[in-house]
Amino acid sequence: MNKVLIVDDQPEIHKLLAITLGNDYEVVGAQDGTSALNAIRTHRPKAVLLDIMMPGEIDGLQVLAEIRSDPKLKDTLVVMVSARSQAADQRLGMEMGADAYFIKPFSPLQLVTWMREKLH
Repeated sequence: MNKVLIVDDQPEIHKLLAITLGNDYEVVGAQDGTSALNAIRTHRPKAVLLDIMMPGEIDGLQVLAEIRSDPKLKDTLVVMVSARSQAADQRLGMEMGADAYFIKPFSPLQLVTWMREKLH
């Protein structure tokens, strides 16, 4: 079963995503950028659902940059899941290497459909 890392500091978003994906994927969680990077290196998930704005010194875009710069991790699917809804935010995320960008509030069904297409 493919592993998916959910990185979000809002417990309700984390729970929603975990419930939505739990039947199809092994779900791992993190609440900030530092723990996300540790979890990525430890668990080697196939995909990371990544919020941009999180507590701590490392935000989601910095996590994305670290993933894309690491040869061992560069093939990991990264899905930005963020309340930052401006076109410039989406463009920046995609230019930095995100595979998709979902704006909160998002459709869990659309996210699951996208994940199934990419991971199966």
